[in-house]
Amino acid sequence: MAQRKGCLIGCGVALVLGIGLAVLAVFGVGRFLDMADQTLIDPEVYAAVKAGDAEGEVRAKLPSGDSFVKGALKEGGPAEPEGSTCAWYVSSADPGNGKETVLRFCFKDGRLAEKAEYPMR
Repeated sequence: MAQRKGCLIGCGVALVLGIGLAVLAVFGVGRFLDMADQTLIDPEVYAAVKAGDAEGEVRAKLPSGDSFVKGALKEGGPAEPEGSTCAWYVSSADPGNGKETVLRFCFKDGRLAEKAEYPMR
């Protein structure tokens, strides 16, 4: 009898832990996808803006860009213009040559100072 009781308790604990892990996995995947959406941008938006455009107008067309992958997106890109603030995004277009394309926008003095496009490392 004690053996059965111990087995039931163990199975109950395993079930609760399994459900908890499943909930965390679903939450984590959802959070990851939300973060990915914040860094994706349509290449048409990139093409539509030009250096010299007002920063507010350009940023209004961009997603937030807040993401844990920001550091990875910086790698392999050209040097940032001195005194500028940059934002990095991933092109929503199908990757060419199996590599995603990074789209970078750099702002200085309230204007789009430079935009750059390069393959993600």
